[in-house]
Amino acid sequence: MTHFVRRLWKHEAGQDIAEYAVMLAVILVLVVGTIRLVGSNANIAFSAVAGSIQ
Repeated sequence: MTHFVRRLWKHEAGQDIAEYAVMLAVILVLVVGTIRLVGSNANIAFSAVAGSIQ
C-alpha cells in the first residue's frame, strides 16, 4: 500500500489526485459547516414556533 501511495505521489497524475483530495476536503468542511449552521437556525425557528403554539 505504501509503495502505491509513494508511486502516486511521485507521478504527475498522483499530484492531480492529491490536489483533488485537498479540494474535496475543503468542500466537505464547507458543506458540513453550512449544514450545521442551517440546522442550528432551523432548530431555533422550530422551537420558537412550537413555543408559540403551546
